[in-house]
Amino acid sequence: GKHLSKMAASCVWGWAGLMFLGLLFFSVGVYSDIEEQVGGFFKSGHTNNWAVLVCTSRFWFNYRHIANTLSVYRSVKRLGIPDSQIILMLADDMACNPRNPRPATVFNNANQHINVYGDDVEVDYRGYEVTVENFIRVLTGRLPPSTPRSKRLLTDDRSNVLVYMTGHGGEGFLKFQDAEEISNVELADAFQQMWQKNRYHELLFMIDTCQAVSMYQKFYSPNVIGIGSAQVGEDSLSHHVDPSIGVYIIDRYTYYLLEFLETVSPDSKKTLADLFRVCPKRVCVSTPGVRTDLFTRNPNTVLITDFFGSVRNVEITAETVTLQRNDTAQTCSGNSCPDSNHGNRRVKLSYADQFPVESAYDEELTKPKWHFSLYFMATLGVFILTVVTVLKL
Repeated sequence: GKHLSKMAASCVWGWAGLMFLGLLFFSVGVYSDIEEQVGGFFKSGHTNNWAVLVCTSRFWFNYRHIANTLSVYRSVKRLGIPDSQIILMLADDMACNPRNPRPATVFNNANQHINVYGDDVEVDYRGYEVTVENFIRVLTGRLPPSTPRSKRLLTDDRSNVLVYMTGHGGEGFLKFQDAEEISNVELADAFQQMWQKNRYHELLFMIDTCQAVSMYQKFYSPNVIGIGSAQVGEDSLSHHVDPSIGVYIIDRYTYYLLEFLETVSPDSKKTLADLFRVCPKRVCVSTPGVRTDLFTRNPNTVLITDFFGSVRNVEITAETVTLQRNDTAQTCSGNSCPDSNHGNRRVKLSYADQFPVESAYDEELTKPKWHFSLYFMATLGVFILTVVTVLKL
């Protein structure tokens, strides 16, 4: 009898051990899946989106360039980027031009299905404000103190920035209002200043003009993608004429770009690789170009909404974030301090760093923590129950 009970006990111990190991491996696998999901949650690395949309042409016969810019403006607004994070620069006002047979409208198709001017367009720089100097100042943040927030590019090192430009250009330059031009070297240096001043996380530069790819050939800053509508030596062509207006109303590349963006929704899984194929040579006539060597991520995995939208991941936490009150003495002297005779100090309030990403990450690495998953606890419970049963035998 004793021998049989010992054999039964050893069998039970063996089964208990196998069950414990199996459940342990299962819980480790589940935990690794959770780790991968958490890693994917932050894979884009950016927390906000901005767009700088520039039309550099004026005069009625350049109607199509205004339509180009407003087409992209309409798309990024529809996908979630608010006007407060869009810098729109239009060198002329086609909607109110006396030649416009339909005032307060700008169409990018002869069928007039989409009024890209819309009802709530907010132009930040218009007319003769659209200059090379103002454009560079917007990018680099070197604006006068009196400049309102609506005309500032208030980006940081977690901002994904879309820069779209259209107008008349040539090899290595883009004209501004037929009066001045910006070179590809000046543009490359402006982006480098942005990088050095932590003014972007990733930047998508898109340009629709003749010999467009020459404008990104001099880029040397990290995390930049360049897209151009035509190769060096090629013209970027118009798409079609609206007989009621009498001029070309959109360029080929932007026409097919808008057609593509109309199929994109905020939860779309389309990637930059799909964007690169929007206008093949058979429809564009010119040959679009792409430059990705400065970009660290694989374009096949980068979502369109990382640049054209404003999609946010949300993490729900049970922890309370306490905002610290920052008390600093008032900086004044003499009679300029109204309360100086009473020895009182004004309290200056400011926002605390609610999400100190880098410091919090370093703290998490150094602080010891024990995490027990639900599966591990269940495994441990089954093991303890088995041991208690064996001891009773």
